[in-house]
Amino acid sequence: MAEAHHSIKLPSGEAIPKLGQGTWYLGEDPNKRDNEIAALRLGLDLGLTLIDTAEMYGDGAAERLVGEAIDGRREEVFLVSKVLPQHATRKGTLSACERSLKRLATDRIDLYLLHWRGQVPIAETIEAFEILMAAGRIRHWGVSNFDVNDMEDLAATRGGDAVVTDQVLYNLTRRGIEFDLLPWCRKFGLPIMAYSPIEQGRLLNHPGLRETADRHPGTTQAQVALAWVLRLDNVCAIPRTGSPVHVRENRAALDLRLTAQDLADLDRWFPPPISKKPLEMI
Repeated sequence: MAEAHHSIKLPSGEAIPKLGQGTWYLGEDPNKRDNEIAALRLGLDLGLTLIDTAEMYGDGAAERLVGEAIDGRREEVFLVSKVLPQHATRKGTLSACERSLKRLATDRIDLYLLHWRGQVPIAETIEAFEILMAAGRIRHWGVSNFDVNDMEDLAATRGGDAVVTDQVLYNLTRRGIEFDLLPWCRKFGLPIMAYSPIEQGRLLNHPGLRETADRHPGTTQAQVALAWVLRLDNVCAIPRTGSPVHVRENRAALDLRLTAQDLADLDRWFPPPISKKPLEMI
């Protein structure tokens, strides 16, 4: 990326975009397909080259959409996908990855995540990740929806120190990770990948966001919410949109600098946690 604040670093030192593109619910409506592909491709043009998807999304429909959108541009993309916990056995992970690769029409996934923790022993999933890395089918692996106790279990498991990120729900209304998970990940040099950074649009009518946006001419509530998530140096965000207009809006949020007064007011309207809270998921 051209500017340091546009990227974050994985534990290996590899830089990835600080702002990417999510695909949850994309690819499910044929009438929206052209717009969704146009949005993803515009995002690539604007430097939003991290694309996050999962086998779960539309039962593979989002992966197929992404595969079409990145056709001919694979080398530009840092591609993230996820394996469902019920598939996360040694054999099941290998098979799930191959299915995802086929839908994505690529020979490798840059970052492969366990979507959330299930009943399969984490050591078995790590073994599968190691096999996939050795075969060049994935470049990195990580986890999603892991709380501190899950991360500690992972760290205590052989090979668990190879994890590169934890993807979790984080936005102005879901600040629980600030109490313990965010500091834990920072201590061990792990970036957080924030999904639903604008709460799927549900927080945008809050008067505090409108007031903050009004202080920055031409700025929207969504950009304020996204800029707030992006304020931290070890957090990247993956907002989902199938609209080219919203892709441009999201990209502009990367350059929005909230003032100390903005941040103080947002803390008043959306208070940070003062005690441990269970990790939230949607």
